[in-house]
Amino acid sequence: MSNLTTTIPGLRSKPTLTPGRLFAWAVLITMIFVTITPLWVVIKTGLMSPSDLFEHSSELLPSHPTLLNFKRVLGLMSKADSLALGGSGAEINFARALGNSLLFTGIVVVMQISCAAMAAYAFARLRFPGRDVIFGMFVASMMVPGVVTLIPNFILIKDLGWLNTMAGMVAPFCLMQGFSVFFLRQFFLSIPRDLEEAALLDGATHLYIFVRVVLPLSITPLATIAMLTGINMWNEFFWPFLVAKDEAQQVLPVALQTFKSQTPQGQPDWTGLMAATAVTVLPTVVLLVAFGRRVVESVQFSGGK
Repeated sequence: MSNLTTTIPGLRSKPTLTPGRLFAWAVLITMIFVTITPLWVVIKTGLMSPSDLFEHSSELLPSHPTLLNFKRVLGLMSKADSLALGGSGAEINFARALGNSLLFTGIVVVMQISCAAMAAYAFARLRFPGRDVIFGMFVASMMVPGVVTLIPNFILIKDLGWLNTMAGMVAPFCLMQGFSVFFLRQFFLSIPRDLEEAALLDGATHLYIFVRVVLPLSITPLATIAMLTGINMWNEFFWPFLVAKDEAQQVLPVALQTFKSQTPQGQPDWTGLMAATAVTVLPTVVLLVAFGRRVVESVQFSGGK
């Protein structure tokens, strides 16, 4: 009977619990626990009042959960009420930092996707001298640490007079990145050439084919690159912190650092900081939960080409 079930298509025998399988599950559960625990600590601390923070910090759940910390960081509570609650008196202009982060992320995503898509199409379809060498340089650029280009980029931005401006923050990220070009090129290679050849016979130009034929067929990889780039830019801290010292230009990660460094009462406002951090992390968590599987499938598809 066991031999019959293994030979009939569509029927699978139940997997046996081997030591290797148990070890794999144990490693997976451990990794999930290590990944989720810091996020839960952030949420739990944000739900605690400042007076309960040090008394019940070792407990798994907040003893008296409250949303007042979220109201404080969102500007829905006056400074006097915040101090009465037990806050340190630190302030954060969350709405302005949120707007700066949205603008910063949006500009980089649109510019990088546009440039990377055009470059990837040229590497995948056009013939020109040195194409393979230039593409190899793009791929090799992924192995260059970002700290190597940090000082030259800062000097360039300073000479251009773009310090404390949005242009200075987005400039190093706007053009195509090596991974984006490589990823999109691999997908463009999988598009049938017959579609493009038919368009060329009808008198279409390469630009027309790129806009009207290739891009509509590439919505999934473009969305994948847009999401990955958006998450990276949303969490970008060091470059905006280095270039934009003015509070009016601060993005959310930099604003959180400024909020942490404010100690009117002698110590950081940890509950308010964790509440602001939880709100900041929420968009990336939603994106990963909603589209994480599609991103993995798209990366596997392009990587196999």
